[in-house]
Amino acid sequence: RFLPSEFGTDPARMENALEPGRVTFDDKMIVRKAIEDAQIPFTYISANCFAGYFLGGLCQPGKILPSRDSVVLLGDGNKKAIYVEEDDIAIYTIKTIDDPRTLNKTVYLRPPKNILSQREVVEIWEKLISKELQKSSIPKEEFLASLKGQEYAQQVGLIHYYHVCYEGCLANFEIGNDAVEASELYPEIKYTTVEEYMKRYL
Repeated sequence: RFLPSEFGTDPARMENALEPGRVTFDDKMIVRKAIEDAQIPFTYISANCFAGYFLGGLCQPGKILPSRDSVVLLGDGNKKAIYVEEDDIAIYTIKTIDDPRTLNKTVYLRPPKNILSQREVVEIWEKLISKELQKSSIPKEEFLASLKGQEYAQQVGLIHYYHVCYEGCLANFEIGNDAVEASELYPEIKYTTVEEYMKRYL
């Protein structure tokens, strides 16, 4: 069983991604085609947002620690995303390796309590610190305009933030019959909730 090192967003659903961020998805689809053409048994893991990249900075690009004063919402902050702790990603992934239910399928990691908007993540943090943050927002046009002049790698990463936080690309679809969801397959795994994860920053 081959599990390509993809994780993140399912590239098969990102054919309309913006440049230059779409290069990541296009490259992954080239690898997928090679796997399937060679008839190599596979499992694709769509892990969604790594908690370490998103939760520490309250879903703000470039931030790694949650502020106790202010936060910038991306758009209205209401688009749902999915946050998964890195150890949980590893545990779910290992479980799929010899599971016949995941053979030649995509496995989505969608822990139900971790399907939250940026605004909901901020509210969890505010509850933990017993303080309301000062909020501002950046419209999508302004966010996209801010990419100009930045280094290529930064533009790629920020486009991913755009699709996740402005379009809700991780949670705005049903999985369908050709894929499976990890927390349903393995209910015995006690995953880390967003609130439990955020307590680490207290």
